[in-house]
Amino acid sequence: MDVTNVFHMTGGNGQTSYTNNSSLQKKGSDMVKHITLEVVKEVYLTTTPKVLGIADLGCSSGPNTLSIIKDIVKTVQTTSRMMNMVSPPDFHIYLNDLPTNDFNSIFKSLPDFSKELTQHNNNNNSTPSIFIGAYPGSFYGRLFPNNCLHFVYSSYSLHWLSKVPLGLYDEKGMSTNKGSIYICESSPKGISEAYLKQFKKDLSLFLGSRSEEVIQGGRMVLIFLGREEHDHHLDRGNSFFWQLLSRSFSVLVSKGVVEEEKVDSYDVHFYAPSKDEIEEEVRREGSFELTLLDMFEIEKNSNINYNEMSQGRTIAMTVRAIQESMITQHFGEDILDTLFEIYANMIDQEIAKQDIRPITFLAVLNKL
Repeated sequence: MDVTNVFHMTGGNGQTSYTNNSSLQKKGSDMVKHITLEVVKEVYLTTTPKVLGIADLGCSSGPNTLSIIKDIVKTVQTTSRMMNMVSPPDFHIYLNDLPTNDFNSIFKSLPDFSKELTQHNNNNNSTPSIFIGAYPGSFYGRLFPNNCLHFVYSSYSLHWLSKVPLGLYDEKGMSTNKGSIYICESSPKGISEAYLKQFKKDLSLFLGSRSEEVIQGGRMVLIFLGREEHDHHLDRGNSFFWQLLSRSFSVLVSKGVVEEEKVDSYDVHFYAPSKDEIEEEVRREGSFELTLLDMFEIEKNSNINYNEMSQGRTIAMTVRAIQESMITQHFGEDILDTLFEIYANMIDQEIAKQDIRPITFLAVLNKL
């Protein structure tokens, strides 16, 4: 399946849209926002540019996109005033995601974005110019001109691979990971090796591409899913959610709703790396220094508005908003409601037994 031309978060403002089902990602990003903004402040003070280039890679759509950009702009403006600089810099904002992303919903939000920043600047003598543009394409390759970026931000995107690893298939093009859509207990050893190989290749491409676009001394803040144990892919974390989705597909197979061969040929382009795997590849590629790599979990009693939904249903709706495009392309849209109803119930049942602990990494990198 052509990931670049198919994969996207569900657009619009409907019940299953990413706009209405991305509170978990927002909570995770907000937990480390103080670090993100401190890095922005540092790069601004050390480079003092007249034009500050900022990229959000994997920006998606909905309220999360412009929320972090607004906070970044406010941080730079406040810093500029505190340092008694003549005027804050102009901002060039580069919003990137795959070509099928719902960029229009972002643009529709720009008037409110501009209005809030104008209100923030009411008491200031100088209001900076902010230029925002969309740059569709895969971030596993070049996107922007040389040396145009001071700060790169990416939230909950880098765990998505550029494609399903080729190593999952035999010489006839048949999946060797039958009955599962990701690494599981029954997966042959070559499955996890294929996923790791693809992750390393993609991360190297990402870092190499950004090294051309980010100025020397520029910074990146990357937030993405991972795993706690280096030697074990199977944990009760991110991989467990894929195991439960695989089981949900199996229920549909048992009911004759989906063909078993159809499930066997569906694999997700996702990888949850370990801390060692991240550190090793950043060091090997050599363009950036990894100055911080923290692991955290979204707080259980985090003030997320579940809109009277159970935790399992909230997670299921989040996964649906992310995976709907790929599942629809492969299976058709008729199975979606039933599949995610089963999935939500499974998650609730498992959470009642024992916590599921998905791990998130925060990586801060400095351009050498």
